[in-house]
Amino acid sequence: MTDLLRWGGDALSVDLSWSAESAPRLAGARATGVELSMPEGLPLVEILAVGFGHRLASDRLVHSLIGAESRYLRHELTESATGSTLALTSLDPGSHLETVVTLSQPNGVAAIRFQVVVRNAGAEPIHLRSVATLTSYLGVDGTPSPGWTLHHGRSDWLAEGRWTDTKVPGPLFPALSEALTHHNPRGEFSVVSTGTWSTGKHLPVAVASSAAAGVAWAWQLEHNGAWRWEVGHDTVDDYMSLSGPTHVDHNWLQTLEPGEEFESIPVTLALGTDLESAIAGLTAYRRASRRAHPDNERMSVIFNDYMNTLDGDPTTDRLLPLVDAAAAVGAEIFCIDAGWYDDSGDWWDSVGAWQPSLTRFPNGLGEVIDRIRSYGMTPGLWLEPEVVGVQSPIASELPDEAFLRVGGVRTVEQHRYHLDLRHPATIAHLDSVIDRLVEQFGIGYFKLDYNVNPGTGTDAGVQSSGSALLEHNRAHLAWLDGVLDRHPGLVLENCASGAMRSDWALLSRLQLQSTSDQQDFLRYPPIVAAAPMMMLPEQAANWAYPQPGMSSEEAAFCLVTGLAGRFFLSGYLNRMNPDELALVAEAVSVAKQLSSDIRRATPFWPLGLPRWDDPWVALGLATDDSHYLAVWSRDIGNPQTELDLRGRGIRPGESARTVFPRSLPGWQTEWNEESGTLRVTNPTGSVGARVFRITATDLASTTSSNTIP
Repeated sequence: MTDLLRWGGDALSVDLSWSAESAPRLAGARATGVELSMPEGLPLVEILAVGFGHRLASDRLVHSLIGAESRYLRHELTESATGSTLALTSLDPGSHLETVVTLSQPNGVAAIRFQVVVRNAGAEPIHLRSVATLTSYLGVDGTPSPGWTLHHGRSDWLAEGRWTDTKVPGPLFPALSEALTHHNPRGEFSVVSTGTWSTGKHLPVAVASSAAAGVAWAWQLEHNGAWRWEVGHDTVDDYMSLSGPTHVDHNWLQTLEPGEEFESIPVTLALGTDLESAIAGLTAYRRASRRAHPDNERMSVIFNDYMNTLDGDPTTDRLLPLVDAAAAVGAEIFCIDAGWYDDSGDWWDSVGAWQPSLTRFPNGLGEVIDRIRSYGMTPGLWLEPEVVGVQSPIASELPDEAFLRVGGVRTVEQHRYHLDLRHPATIAHLDSVIDRLVEQFGIGYFKLDYNVNPGTGTDAGVQSSGSALLEHNRAHLAWLDGVLDRHPGLVLENCASGAMRSDWALLSRLQLQSTSDQQDFLRYPPIVAAAPMMMLPEQAANWAYPQPGMSSEEAAFCLVTGLAGRFFLSGYLNRMNPDELALVAEAVSVAKQLSSDIRRATPFWPLGLPRWDDPWVALGLATDDSHYLAVWSRDIGNPQTELDLRGRGIRPGESARTVFPRSLPGWQTEWNEESGTLRVTNPTGSVGARVFRITATDLASTTSSNTIP
């Protein structure tokens, strides 16, 4: 007899099935416009352990003996004012491992969060090699291989969020005639991140969509360290499996003594009819699961002195004119970036003590801080708290045990030691730094950078370097929670060398994410347009760095980049002429006007996810009553593009009006009601960008108005 449990809300519900002969599995799912059933064969939780490997030898996360032999014990349902939770417990009689998989769903959200706790219920130690948090067939009414497209991303420093579409079946899974062997294939497409740059190469967010079936799954792995996700093909269906660190990929081995537990990394799964609706589910989940903070609603405009400006070389004389100019255009936070602590002239390997420089600020850092505060702006500072430069006095003040070590030797990467956040001396040092700067200078904003990757972690007194790194990652999250518990109004920016560590484990806690260190304004738009795949639009801190001497169209291009998310201003404003400064002030004013819409908007991509060299790039942000379009024209040889707005609910007679820049000549926009496209023409003969808003008007074709809609 098979038992079936249907659980979830109206936005998304799932079926869980089990029997005396089969492990609990994901058997079906329903969301708006979607209804799926999955074939038998894959349990919900897959676990590999020493002595308990695969049923069929492979390098996959799936088809584990423990997963297949686990049997249902019980389940528990919990309801609250904000959502519901299901905890389902199973036991494998061979390994004596008891697993509790917890599904949680915020009210009204088409996404479900999964997490697994594994407990050793036996009398002998168990050595875990991998614990996949979620495994499931993709399922389209039980029909295998409906023709999926896998949307997956890569990142690099200065080239973040480059998305690729891969057809399945196709080059990833060639035709094998596996029916002749009566066995599932053994290969898979696995995406692995190592070390602590959790988004430095591959992205922990992906989408599998089927246009023919009108189905899309989106998933995110919520971990600030090592992880793995994979997709594969079985004889009955294609599957996904999502995991934290593993033995084969990350030297992760976790020994559970009798009675001990291990908690997997959390993952979230969303379901929709296509990529955009599935990402809308993740977006709603991100808003519902984000740590409450005053800045979530305020979205203050930030000026930072670094990008294409002081470049890590601040002094009193250089900063004061920038402070005056930033205040004049309406900035609300002024952040002093790298170098403020350095007396030597080479700030890179001196970090760690975080004491203000005496040579850069002859009258003390307080002179600059006081100027910032005199305008009503919040003062901010750059920190890279997890590292200590080899020339820093802190390197000798802290014990060796406070640093990540391999073979008893401190790990060194680009002249920095890496702190081990599991050690109490490390936490005491970092807490004292934060508390001192907040209390002494009234700092209300920290830009938290992270420019090195320590690799597999440490082998000091641990079961495995992978397990030590996981403990360190979790200690890092606990430290951030403690900082915000003590200073609930403090705004923390996640920089991480420009989005090299922009996972949801961090972004669920921190208020904004610098999307790149890219200094070429023409190369930045694809990064900006893709950012909402990974984070909330209101968290995406996109640099706007107009410079004196730029043409007005080039400056507008830079400023639109900032307006496409969280406005993050830099540039030599103090050297601008009145017209140049007026354009910046206009953008700041628009950023403040748009903030209430951006923080409730859902992203969409009317030109598709951007490619690195696309001549046109566009990002849409939709609310209940408006569609905002940030559009960049990067190639003067291609002055026209067609934005696909089908299915957006745009009524006949609507048109696009310019939100920014209103002071420059308008671009032509023409709405084609029959095809559902908006033709946009850049007539200026220059690269440029515009922000449009589509609302109800009596016009069907217009040159965009230069008035506020």
